[in-house]
Amino acid sequence: MVEVTVARLGLDSATNSYVVVLRERGGRRLLPIWIGQPEAESIAMQMNQVKRERPITHDLCKSLIIGLGGTLRRVSITRVQKSTYYAEMQIEGPTGVVEVDARPSDSIAIALRLDAPIFAPSSLLTTLDGTAEAEGEEVFVDPSDSELTAEQLKAYLENLRPEDFGKFSP
Repeated sequence: MVEVTVARLGLDSATNSYVVVLRERGGRRLLPIWIGQPEAESIAMQMNQVKRERPITHDLCKSLIIGLGGTLRRVSITRVQKSTYYAEMQIEGPTGVVEVDARPSDSIAIALRLDAPIFAPSSLLTTLDGTAEAEGEEVFVDPSDSELTAEQLKAYLENLRPEDFGKFSP
């Protein structure tokens, strides 16, 4: 297992699905995972420090973990089976460590909120094909823009193309 970080978020226009791209910490290998719109918006909101009036589900999960005296030790993308990615959240609480099965998108959104590390098997990571066009900035929306609304964020996500975050070799 290698530590990864959220490098990019985009919209795959071919499938009309959102893609979160994880990058090996200190490396160039990537792991793209197709995710749902609510999870993409939640990840983007956290990356850009956008706050809502009321907590969304991933904020609630953070509050539950903390409120019950727990700590999110790590998130692990564990495997891919029939084009479905699986993840586990390792939560340490007063009674010990619990492994919780979860979708990668939810796990990533919660890990970002709790500053927990994310890991993936080295075998799932791929290198960029050709020149490193995607080597640019890691965060796709300027985090200094504190006036970013949920609608602006959604519009930005919907206009991203697969080319915006590079080509992947199989």
